[in-house]
Amino acid sequence: MPRPRVPDRRERILDATEALVLSHGFDAMSVAAIADRAGVGKGAVYLEFSGKHDILDAVLQRGNARMAERVRREYGDDPRLSEACRATARALLDDPLMTAAFLDDQGVLGAHVLEVTDGRYRARHERVIAWFRDLQERGRIVADVDPQALALALSSTTIGLLSAARLLGPLDRAQLESAIETIGRMAATFEGD
Repeated sequence: MPRPRVPDRRERILDATEALVLSHGFDAMSVAAIADRAGVGKGAVYLEFSGKHDILDAVLQRGNARMAERVRREYGDDPRLSEACRATARALLDDPLMTAAFLDDQGVLGAHVLEVTDGRYRARHERVIAWFRDLQERGRIVADVDPQALALALSSTTIGLLSAARLLGPLDRAQLESAIETIGRMAATFEGD
């Protein structure tokens, strides 16, 4: 007779993965450890996800969704560019997983980010360009800035922050907060009326 389905199995798996990533890092984590921590069988994990990369993707998407929801709660659906940057910074710093990813990307995310080749980062970048074009058409970004160049500059800045700890040496929370606040101040210089 089949075992009964565990309520909220997917969320339990994601919660377990997030805890394990924070405590041991992605590379040291196994599907068996995720299943054990979630209180489900290893086969149940594979019913929800194809493997640990898939699970971490879902955990990171959930983290990004939490941050986006917080920005929406603070500023609504149409924040100014600088407001969005600053609110995102506060949301990131209040989220242990997302903060850890920025302060120790290699240890926390391991090789995962470098192995992603499905075009998701390019698609995200294209959405940012479209958002900047929309803001510009509505006069929320100055007319003489190229939305594509602005998106590339801001994306490069945030991507650079993800690898700063590994390349420049350890960063602390205050340094990360200050850097993100500076990005918000820089973004404010491109705002229209």
